[in-house]
Amino acid sequence: MRDGPRSDAELWRLIAADDHQAFTDLFERHAQTVWNYAYKLTASWSAADDLLATTFMTAWRRRGEVRLVRDSALPWLYTVTANLCRGERRRLSRFLRLVPKLATTESTPDHAEKLAQDNATQARLQRVLAAVERLPPKEREAVQVCLLGGTSAADAAELFGISEASVRSRLSRARSRLHELSQETSDE
Repeated sequence: MRDGPRSDAELWRLIAADDHQAFTDLFERHAQTVWNYAYKLTASWSAADDLLATTFMTAWRRRGEVRLVRDSALPWLYTVTANLCRGERRRLSRFLRLVPKLATTESTPDHAEKLAQDNATQARLQRVLAAVERLPPKEREAVQVCLLGGTSAADAAELFGISEASVRSRLSRARSRLHELSQETSDE
């Protein structure tokens, strides 16, 4: 019989041997703390949820490679969460740098018209991107890859590991939500 809960180091040894209950115990012990940390990094509930899930998926995938610091899993979990957050910020930054290139026009208006159009386009683009960010993660991913990235539904299906019909369904739901969100912003 054991006296009290197992240490993180004991749990991790069991996890490395594919013990699902030990992983559940570790998750229950640290999930709230990791979520709070992710929320502090992102100021977004949904992003914190995504980071929490991805952090623990990474922990499970790398269970045999991890070495704990002072027998605590938290430093490693914090590091993974921060790295994932930085990676997402870099991805979003690259995406935002690419978007204006996608929005260029063929005609060449005079300079004043171009500035006015650029300002209006930039404002419209910011509203669209804000609406895309409010989509559920799977729909947001489909929009970013297919609609904004120009990838076909078939290629996106292969990339996501799902059927083409599922990608089309996600896009359809996303278009409906984006339409609703655009109605909300135009009413304001």
